[in-house]
Amino acid sequence: MSTQEAFPKSKDSEAPVDEFRMSILDHLKELRSRLIIVLWTSGIAIVGCFVFAMDIFNWLVAPMNQALIAHGEGTMAITDPTEGIITYLKVALLAGLVISSPVSFYQLWAFVAPGLYAREKKTVIPLVVASTTLFLLGASFGYFVIFQYGFEFFLSVIDPEETAAVLSINSYLVTATKLLAAFGLSFQLPVVVFFLARIGLIDARDMVRYFRYAIVAIFVIAALITPPDPLTQTLMAGPLVILYGFSILIAWAVSTKERLPEEEDA
Repeated sequence: MSTQEAFPKSKDSEAPVDEFRMSILDHLKELRSRLIIVLWTSGIAIVGCFVFAMDIFNWLVAPMNQALIAHGEGTMAITDPTEGIITYLKVALLAGLVISSPVSFYQLWAFVAPGLYAREKKTVIPLVVASTTLFLLGASFGYFVIFQYGFEFFLSVIDPEETAAVLSINSYLVTATKLLAAFGLSFQLPVVVFFLARIGLIDARDMVRYFRYAIVAIFVIAALITPPDPLTQTLMAGPLVILYGFSILIAWAVSTKERLPEEEDA
């Protein structure tokens, strides 16, 4: 008698494996379909923004031009014949991603929603609105505060009689994009805390306990993603500290984390 005949395989024993495999495949298919929606939406927005790329670029470089004029210099320059068109393409890409961000945030939270309880699924739309609003607030803070005062500070430390400020529009765009993205994403802290507290991973007590470590982490992150000067780092870390304090209140209000009796008494 063969081993297979002596110990026949149970169809039921393979069922969980098959169900798990199907579940993974279903999630991958859903992820692919949502990525396709994001790509199509972003692509349409990018094409539409390219028509207004020059106007968007002029608005984006206005703070630096004002700083250059205050410093006694001219406008920015190009260092390559193709730099102008490439810069406009990058501007259209940046603007298109910002405009299509509500759709991107919705697809992200809608993908996460099936793993939540019914009451958490109702928060998808508020999370999309909050994510979009906070991203735009963060980017706006970067533009109207960091760009307006930071660039003048950067140029003020240079003696115009000894050093001429000749800035490439491409290098400026890279710096501006990095700063806007950093501020926009860092302002998502309350949304992330709301989600983690809602599913019971953290609560206000955890956030208060690790407050000192969070402050250190905030200043380290600010130092890594901003230019190496104390002014910009402080201007970025300050709002994040405030948002962390606000997030503690959010965690206190919505957390579902359960603690053992000995943890409550500690």
